[in-house]
Amino acid sequence: MSYPIYFKPIYQERVWGGRNLSTALGRDLPNGGPIGESWDVVDRSEAMSVIEGGPHDGKSLREVIKSDPVAIMGESYDSERPFPILVKWLDCTDRLSLQVHPPKELAGELGGEPKTENWYIASCTEQASLIVGLKKGVERAEFESRLIEGTLEDCVHRFQVSAGESILVESGRLHAIDAGNLILEIQQNSDTTYRVYDWGREGLDGKPRQLHVEESLKCIDWNDFEPSTRKQTSGRAVLADCREFRIVKYALNFESDPLVLGSGAARLVTVVDGMVQFGEARVSTGTTVLLPASQDFEASCLRETTLLVTDRFI
Repeated sequence: MSYPIYFKPIYQERVWGGRNLSTALGRDLPNGGPIGESWDVVDRSEAMSVIEGGPHDGKSLREVIKSDPVAIMGESYDSERPFPILVKWLDCTDRLSLQVHPPKELAGELGGEPKTENWYIASCTEQASLIVGLKKGVERAEFESRLIEGTLEDCVHRFQVSAGESILVESGRLHAIDAGNLILEIQQNSDTTYRVYDWGREGLDGKPRQLHVEESLKCIDWNDFEPSTRKQTSGRAVLADCREFRIVKYALNFESDPLVLGSGAARLVTVVDGMVQFGEARVSTGTTVLLPASQDFEASCLRETTLLVTDRFI
C-alpha cells in the first residue's frame, strides 16, 4: 500500500516569534519563549526529522534515505547526500531582520551555503507587509550611507500582502518579513543567513544580535528592484520553478478529480488549508508529507483544500 511519510516538527525559539502556530495549525507547542519556526522536514546534523507513524516510525529521514535511496528518492540518488529541501512554518509576530543569503558562486568563499527559498503566505493581518528587493534607483553607495545613518527603510521595497500570495526569494535577494505573517517557507537545505540590519533590536539574551554587514554587501543583488508576488485562487499554478526546486499550487474542491502524483521521483505535499486523503492516510492543514519515489499516489479532496506540491529537487 502506498503510504506517505509523516514527520515530527522541530520547534525553534526566535525573538520575533509568538504562539500562533498553536492556534493556526493546531500545534502542541513546547512551553517557554516565542516559537518563530517549525522545521517540518529537515536533514541536517544540527536538526534531523524523525518519522512519525507508518512502516518507518521512529527512524530519521537520513536513516531511511541511506537504507533505500532508490525507493525513497529515485534512481541515481546518492545515499550519502542529505535531503535537499527544508520545509518550515514561520510565525512572524514581529519583524524579522533585513537579511540576504549567499549566491552559489560566493557561498564557499564566505564559508556558508547558498539558500533560495519560497514564501507562501498562509494567513496575515490586514496591515502585513513584506520587504523584498530594493526601491528602484537605489545604488550601493546610497544603501551603505543609509545603513550608517540607520535609515535603510528608505532604500528597501516594502509592500502589503494578503493570504495566498507567494514570492521566490533567490540567493542574493535582500529581504525581511514584517509582523503579522504566517508563512510556509520551502527552501534549499541551508541555514546560512547574513543580517545586514536588525532595526536596533535585542535578541532573546537581551544583547544586540550579530550582524554580517561585510558578507551581506558582497551578496546583495544590486539590480534587484521591486519584485512582486504571485497569487492564484483556483485550479493549478506554478509558484516557483528554479534550478533548486519547483512548487505547484493546487486549489481543490469536491468536484475535483483525484490528483495523481506518479512515481519516479520523491515529492513533498503540504496541505496549507483543508484535508486530502492518500488511500487510508489523511493529511490535514499545516502538514507536509514525503511521497516516496517508488510509489504512485492519488490525493482525494475531503473538502475545499489548498495544497502545494514540491518536486524537481533531485
